[in-house]
Amino acid sequence: MADAPATEVAAGEGVLKRFGSTVALSSATFRIESGVTGLLGPNGSGKTTLIGLLLGLHRADAGRVSVLGLDPARLGTAVRERVGYAPEHHRLPPDVKAQDFVRHICEIHGLPPREAAARASDALWQVGLGEERFRPLGTLSTGQRQRVKMAQAVAHDPALVLLDEPTDGLDPVQRDQMLALIRRVADEFEIDVVLSSHLLDEVERICDAAVILSEGAVVAGGTLEELRGDHDGLVVELTVGADAFVAWLRRAGCEVAPDGHRLVVTRGRAAADHDLADLVRDAT
Repeated sequence: MADAPATEVAAGEGVLKRFGSTVALSSATFRIESGVTGLLGPNGSGKTTLIGLLLGLHRADAGRVSVLGLDPARLGTAVRERVGYAPEHHRLPPDVKAQDFVRHICEIHGLPPREAAARASDALWQVGLGEERFRPLGTLSTGQRQRVKMAQAVAHDPALVLLDEPTDGLDPVQRDQMLALIRRVADEFEIDVVLSSHLLDEVERICDAAVILSEGAVVAGGTLEELRGDHDGLVVELTVGADAFVAWLRRAGCEVAPDGHRLVVTRGRAAADHDLADLVRDAT
């Protein structure tokens, strides 16, 4: 039986975004299809800016962006009604109970109070916080607070969830649990997921596809199978120069071999002898 045709979730063509004199994204072209897609790149590569454009929180200075068939710059409210979002840096109100916080987010998305309360309770149970849902957020661990952020992102039953560095600050056990939860959101809840990460092994473990960024440019994109090609590693098709991206990979212990307009990236001896996630985190 043939695979179902891929559904476009989001796309961008020739996207330019400046903040003052700083170019955050330059001529970025990408396509995100259904499933779990990783935005992969070192810190400062443009991942968070891209998420802001997808949410309609920023307006591109040039080019076009579409999310679920809508232009987020013109129809930001309509996009955000259908999209869940968990930011990287967000201080949760310490005195508010987890249940009340998630319920409030559901009400912001337009759900009536009774339905919002039911959705909040169900979402917190689904992320493993059923027993803790009436505790103040300030009493929860870092891993539990990350789960609350996941719960508020999915409670209103969105078509798409955007997760900005969802494993930030987690220990190895919590990180594994969060990655498993993200995959479950996609597989069981049938919600498409876009997550940003600077850790190559996270993307390899749970993503179906990746968009790779470096210095504000999209340097590659596609399914992991397409990116790996016939090599024991990743094959990155270059659309622009990527010196910083190459340096980042090499600092992480990977072997990077130029091949025309491609980079063949394999795990080198240094990466084989150490945890790649730690190497990449140290490198960035």
